[in-house]
Amino acid sequence: MSARASANTRTIALTLSVAAITATGAWYGAGLKMRQEYKQERYTVLQATPAQRIEQMEIAKGRLLEQKRELQAKIERLEGKSRTAA
Repeated sequence: MSARASANTRTIALTLSVAAITATGAWYGAGLKMRQEYKQERYTVLQATPAQRIEQMEIAKGRLLEQKRELQAKIERLEGKSRTAA
């Protein structure tokens, strides 16, 4: 193996190693951030008064009902298409 080929192999190995370390660090950091945000959100919910919890649940209920309406409309459109195609 020539000196040039050895240098190329070493360069490639170092590049791949740095890329792997960077990707692993980014993945680990993202996981830490997600866990921290989850803990903060959970703490906020636990510290809420009953009135605030009810308000949060009403907001969540509204979102779910909106999703239900959207999905129901999609189902009706698909059923209409299948009826006209049949």
